[in-house]
Amino acid sequence: MKLISTRDKTQKVELSYALLNPSANFGGLFVPENFPKFEEDFFQKAQNFSYKNLALEIIKSFEFDIDEEIFKKALDAYDKFDDQNLPLKIDKICENLYINELFHGPTRAFKDMALQPFGVIINELAKLKNENYLIICATSGDTGPATLKAFENSSNVKVACLYPKDGTSEVQKLQMTNISSKNLLSIGIKGNFDDAQKALKTMLSDDEFKNTLNKNNLKLSAANSVNFGRILFQIIYHFYAYIYLLKNGILAKDESFDIVVPSGNFGNALGAYYAKKMGAKIDKIKIASNQNNVLTSLFNDGIYDLRDKELIKTISPAMDILISSNVERLLFDKFGDIKTRELMQNLNEKKYYEIPKIDDFEAKFCTDEECADFIKKISKTGTLIDPHTATCFKFKPQKPTIITSTAHWVKFTPSMINSIKNAQINDEKSDMIELAKEFKDEIPDEILDLFDKNSTQNLVVEKSEIKSAILDWIKK
Repeated sequence: MKLISTRDKTQKVELSYALLNPSANFGGLFVPENFPKFEEDFFQKAQNFSYKNLALEIIKSFEFDIDEEIFKKALDAYDKFDDQNLPLKIDKICENLYINELFHGPTRAFKDMALQPFGVIINELAKLKNENYLIICATSGDTGPATLKAFENSSNVKVACLYPKDGTSEVQKLQMTNISSKNLLSIGIKGNFDDAQKALKTMLSDDEFKNTLNKNNLKLSAANSVNFGRILFQIIYHFYAYIYLLKNGILAKDESFDIVVPSGNFGNALGAYYAKKMGAKIDKIKIASNQNNVLTSLFNDGIYDLRDKELIKTISPAMDILISSNVERLLFDKFGDIKTRELMQNLNEKKYYEIPKIDDFEAKFCTDEECADFIKKISKTGTLIDPHTATCFKFKPQKPTIITSTAHWVKFTPSMINSIKNAQINDEKSDMIELAKEFKDEIPDEILDLFDKNSTQNLVVEKSEIKSAILDWIKK
């Protein structure tokens, strides 16, 4: 199956091309030309599949040009997760409400679910082509650590990670600055995530920048969810959620369920939408936002409006995003390439567009105060949820509902202490350990170890200096 541009459906490329060259015609994104559809018999059989087998069957159904053995090797990346047989964990919270924990990978965020296998594929393709790549990622907190971990010590791939210097949690920043592999670079920018993402997109279409990379024997790609390789693996865990409900008798074969997704850049929610298109009986995809609630306005009112909009720093920093890149793929699916190009041009030039209401989605947003209240309320049941997952509790389940939990609470200890105990932290590591003891939870060693290391990368630059900082590094 080929992939096409969201802004020019006449452009058709293979997956291997799109993974290494994620920027499509007219600044668009690549999407599959069609989506395979799974019927009831598949979901019956899939109840006996391992997670890896399920993933492989879904990937194979697209008939992409990449050899199946590469996908198998990529899926072996899940062997590094807490449970090598199952990289996620689903638990019941209360009547009709379940939580899908996607943070059991090496960096304790849901981004590992896609980026660990994605990293293997990019490495394998680079070796097959005997080429070297510079991967750039922009992060609001979780993509960066997961990308750096996925490519550490790679012989064919260098990574430059852009993060807002004051826009992540302390643990997230430590994960990005305590890196030792020589092929990795972290750059704090004096700006927010939208600035980092804009810089990424600009460099992907900058011929002068790419020519300079070529002179240094490097080609350019990206690890953000602008790359369809990320979205491909995010479809799978929503399929698994549906199969889990079927297998455990929570759903009958003719019944549907809702999914609640804490959303910033919309890749996770888009994965759920694609899973629905492909046959998983998902009814509503409920978008939970923080006070940067552009998606609430989009899905409730059909309006994407950035006029006079300022980014708000919240206690759920990975969702502090105003420009949700993956919405473009949804627009293409609903309205086609010409309309999508027009809408994205309006957003770029007028900071505004309007669309008809899309019935697959509902949306609500949480204030920091509400988010903190949910953290405290759920903690009384003996469960700790991070400030991103907490936004999902704004929705009250009307039918079996899966909350997509995106990060381990240990990455946000100050907000946890403030929410549960109404206190400020004294020492983050000590307070983290005490909170874990109180709730009989375990702190991953890789998180605790961060506090005993000295940061190896402390580069901070102005937005205008990002490109030159990257070029200076690769020339060393």
